[in-house]
Amino acid sequence: MSIAQHIKTSMETPTMVVNGYLADLSDADLLRRPTKGANHIAWQLGHLIVSEHNLIEMVCPGTMPKLPDSFAEKYTNDTAPVDDPAAFHKKDEYLRLMNEQRAGTLAALEKLSDDDLEKPAPEKIQQFGATVGTVFAGQNMHWVMHAGQWVIVRRQLGRKPLF
Repeated sequence: MSIAQHIKTSMETPTMVVNGYLADLSDADLLRRPTKGANHIAWQLGHLIVSEHNLIEMVCPGTMPKLPDSFAEKYTNDTAPVDDPAAFHKKDEYLRLMNEQRAGTLAALEKLSDDDLEKPAPEKIQQFGATVGTVFAGQNMHWVMHAGQWVIVRRQLGRKPLF
């Protein structure tokens, strides 16, 4: 199995978990914080979408689908404390953009050889992964790390465990 095939396969479980945790949540539920000072799901989704877009663009320039105008600006550290529903997107939009960006990630990944994936990542993102391949693989951990926080919101809302 190639490195790209392994990374692609390893993305299936986090994608299933994310979709499962979001399936029965409403737009209002996405604005609930798991605890005081934690980011709500809406902000986290935007952050994850922007992060995946930006990181993959850094290792494979010109490969990712364009994000809507001003989308990234809504998901900065400065916007994390905002609770106004009008400041964020609806769940359907997050899901659409999440799927578009993931398709872009997988399309970019498919074009890379093992040698390409073993090349060093750009210096400015070395903390996310030393190689191009680890930047791709890191998408899994990033999504799952945030999705783990959503379990708390799900429990607060009376949802049963899914996994």
